[in-house]
Amino acid sequence: MVELTDQRLDAASAFGNVLQRTEPRASKVHYDGAMHEIVVNLTNGSTFRFPPKLVQGLESASAGQLSDVEILGAGYGLHWESLNVDFTVPGLLAGIFGTKSYLAKLAGQARSPAKALASKANGMKGGRPRKIASV
Repeated sequence: MVELTDQRLDAASAFGNVLQRTEPRASKVHYDGAMHEIVVNLTNGSTFRFPPKLVQGLESASAGQLSDVEILGAGYGLHWESLNVDFTVPGLLAGIFGTKSYLAKLAGQARSPAKALASKANGMKGGRPRKIASV
């Protein structure tokens, strides 16, 4: 039993070492107030920047709250204690800025002058046509 546990620990440690070398990890993070962006320096030397207004839980945070960010798990995650917000670095790099329902709601709130004109014109015609049930 002890031998099996040792084998599993060794395998988990080896897998962790592979992930440490291959997955993007944060080496530094800070809030750039002038640009209104979170700046993440990665262990591979590259930098990733994103506006907090896109991120669930950060969209209405103050500059002080945004500046209070820490790196978790050997660079795997970012944590804002005062906001109780956590994100993985690979997730942020993949553009995952919130839950699926949050992102869907955010996408549905898109507004533009063209959309406003189309909505007004549609309203003048009596609104959306009723859906006809297909048989």
